[in-house]
Amino acid sequence: MPPRNVAIVGLESSHAEEIIRHLNVDAAADASVRVHALVAHPDAERTRFLAALGGIDRIVDDPAELRGEVDGVVVTSRDGAQHRAQAVPFLEAGTPVWVDKPLATSAVDAGEIVAAAERGGAALTSSSTLRWSAEMAAAADGVSRIGALQSMRVTGPADAGHPHGGLFFYGIHVADLAQRLLPGEPDHVAVDALPDGVVATYRLRGVPVSLELIRPTATTQVPFHVAAVGREGIVSRDIAVGPGYMKPAVDAFVDMLVSGRQPLSAAEMLAPIVVLERIAAELPRAH
Repeated sequence: MPPRNVAIVGLESSHAEEIIRHLNVDAAADASVRVHALVAHPDAERTRFLAALGGIDRIVDDPAELRGEVDGVVVTSRDGAQHRAQAVPFLEAGTPVWVDKPLATSAVDAGEIVAAAERGGAALTSSSTLRWSAEMAAAADGVSRIGALQSMRVTGPADAGHPHGGLFFYGIHVADLAQRLLPGEPDHVAVDALPDGVVATYRLRGVPVSLELIRPTATTQVPFHVAAVGREGIVSRDIAVGPGYMKPAVDAFVDMLVSGRQPLSAAEMLAPIVVLERIAAELPRAH
């Protein structure tokens, strides 16, 4: 069976390069999914580099040219505020889409993306890439073994002043890792200022959850870390961003295209966006 062809929209992110490398270079001999087309980036050199890397000949200026031509689309624009406009036309046309983190930078836009997938009958996925890591799988297994959860804390870097969506750019990792360990609708979000960041507290299914978002310096940042207290034990571990960190997320997308099954429910994709929007709304009062 020939590979399923996908297109990438939004080429500035390093994730676009990683996805092309995994699908067109590392797995080229037996790939079930291949990057077939790119939507040209304003930086022509960036477009040429990625096309050469993946042996990609199909370059278009208008994404509409690809509707009906590709089997799936990956949206990797850095700024989540662009994702609704980029994803919705494909989803409404029935094309499966992977929206790289974050799904959007508002609950309204995120909801419209999910609604477009439902209207078009198209599979949709979006999450932190770290959700699929071996470290998170081990953390989730540990959490399942410590009895009834009493509390949970997730720490990571995030900057409200980031040019690509503020807290959403890195904060999505922190909020989504909490959802990975304890899916549910966040309730009663409160935000307090830290010397160099914010801490948000809320409840998921009755369990107190804290998200610690620490502003990076020019040269370093805190690691992503999850900690959970159960009635019978504690889980605490760093979640590394190391070589090959994108591959499990790419594999999840490939599985979605091949099987037609979404790896996450709409509620699981929306919940982190709702949390981050509430945190962002409280920031002026927190500071």
